[in-house]
Amino acid sequence: MYSENKSTKRRFAGSYFVSLMSIMLVLFMMGMYAFMVIYADRMLNYVKENIGFEVIIKSNVKESSIISLKDEISKKNYIKSVEYISKEEATNRMKEDLGEDFLKWLGDVENPLLPSLDIRFVADYANSDSMAMVEKWIGKKQIVKEVIYQKTLTNTINDNINRIKIILFSISLILLLIAITLINHTIRLSIYSKRFIVRTMQLVGATKGFIMKPFLKTFMVQGLIAAVIALILITITILGINDYLPEMNMEQGNEYIIAIYVSVIVLSLILTSLSTYFSMKKYINADLDKFYM
Repeated sequence: MYSENKSTKRRFAGSYFVSLMSIMLVLFMMGMYAFMVIYADRMLNYVKENIGFEVIIKSNVKESSIISLKDEISKKNYIKSVEYISKEEATNRMKEDLGEDFLKWLGDVENPLLPSLDIRFVADYANSDSMAMVEKWIGKKQIVKEVIYQKTLTNTINDNINRIKIILFSISLILLLIAITLINHTIRLSIYSKRFIVRTMQLVGATKGFIMKPFLKTFMVQGLIAAVIALILITITILGINDYLPEMNMEQGNEYIIAIYVSVIVLSLILTSLSTYFSMKKYINADLDKFYM
């Protein structure tokens, strides 16, 4: 008798451990994917905010007039930054790029480089329509010679970003479906191993709510433990990635990190409670013959 009880406890412990690990792995993958989506979104915004938009200033324009235009542009809510590049700065950059002083090859010819304003847009406005409007507005300024930006490249970047977002959204839905399926299947198997306990409780007159309560509590606690373990592993992984690739700055954005951690815990509790409820409902309402299937 003692041996049988010990064997039963081992089976339940094994079932609990397998269920816990299965839920934890699903939550770990969901949490890591959420971090990847946020980081990808940051990278996409970084690319959009670094699309070149250059305003070439006419020759012999006073610096005060250029600074005035720079300040006027900087005040617009769709502008992220404006950098003034003087004629001397442009010359020094060209020398660094070429690795030699190109002016000596020009002889007596005047330096052809002109001062300019290097403009970067806020990500939401880094598109061809917004840039065309800004080009039209700035192009009317008397001190402006021309506005240069790659219209085709801008459209291509935005089209590719939209495709990437659609792909990421599709993967999110697939992962969520897989998570729901795996957690539901894991809990069903665990409850199946205890189906005769459910039957015994029914035979002694226990109500459905009374029967469900301990199972709901057990699996919700299990889901919470799995979430905590998953978050610990996610934290270790993120810190490891950040040490190996510090330029990714994956620890930045505390509001996003907190949101992901809370979401993992809430998702775990919701999925485990719903899966337990529907699995228990199946066995509570089942005929005796189905307990042997």
